[in-house]
Amino acid sequence: MSGLAAWLDAHGLPGDGEPVLDPLTGGASNEVYRVSYGERPVVLRRPPAHAAQERAATMLREARVLAALADTDVPHARLVGACEDPDVLGSAFYVMELVDGWSPVSAGRRGPSPFDEDPDARRELGLSVVDGIAALARVDWRAVGLEGFGRPQGFHDRQVPRWTAHLDKVRFREIPGLDDAAAWLSTHRPRAWTPGLLHGDYSFANVMFDRSRPGRLAAVVDWEMSTVGDPLLDLGWLLMRWPSEEGQRPRGSFDMDSMPTVPEVLERYASASGRPVDDIDYYLALAAFKNAAVLEAGYAAWVAGRADNPKMAAFGDMVLDMAALAGEVARHSTLAAA
Repeated sequence: MSGLAAWLDAHGLPGDGEPVLDPLTGGASNEVYRVSYGERPVVLRRPPAHAAQERAATMLREARVLAALADTDVPHARLVGACEDPDVLGSAFYVMELVDGWSPVSAGRRGPSPFDEDPDARRELGLSVVDGIAALARVDWRAVGLEGFGRPQGFHDRQVPRWTAHLDKVRFREIPGLDDAAAWLSTHRPRAWTPGLLHGDYSFANVMFDRSRPGRLAAVVDWEMSTVGDPLLDLGWLLMRWPSEEGQRPRGSFDMDSMPTVPEVLERYASASGRPVDDIDYYLALAAFKNAAVLEAGYAAWVAGRADNPKMAAFGDMVLDMAALAGEVARHSTLAAA
């Protein structure tokens, strides 16, 4: 760890002895550690050892986003620095500030008190989550140095072909709803939209709430799927598991009881982001379609014996739920064809 100690010293985090790395929960595809070295604990994020070289670019992309967000109102862990030299720690990595907050992933299905019982407090959580992506949608991505970070031109033209091809590589069973959704999405692309920064995997699983100000978003985390594209896809991703008047959406890791209604979420997002939400059916169907394709790859690997993460066994039913949602939205939407 002498290399890491020297790197921390050079980045304004001096200490004595060797840094101590304690694993943190969360981060299924990357390793996340609390680093104790000197007076200021920080968080280090790096790819798993078996994929260190392949995921180096992803690490540096995440760090670039955090650096770009420094002077924005998007809640995030501030970047301390990034390292692309594998000689320091065996892989690329970055270090960020430690956020004093609680995560819905590790706080139980209903969260800590008062959120486990107070409907008004739970409603505030929901509104704060919506405000998080609304703030992200307002970021001037060019002004913060993210020119070239993504390919916004043709963003929607690429979505169905890309995720269909991804699915075709692993498809081994019938998945009702996906073909209907793919056909519908291909003819209902948004007529007009404005490129912006999107998280790519926005949900209660990837946010932290402030301990000192209950209900306030402390940080959005896990930026590995972020890009410049259409930010409204983040809203569709969030609504995939949001309860609706028409029926319960596929369940997520956090209990959605007492959350704002879907119309309230749409109104809040539109007001805070300045972006119209008239085409939300498209974004919801696309989010569910994409999520089904991504999860099916993991489930196919599990079925074939190529994966050792037992969580992937549950992906099978999740894929079917998401595909059903995508197909249902496609069949019942009143959105006019583009």
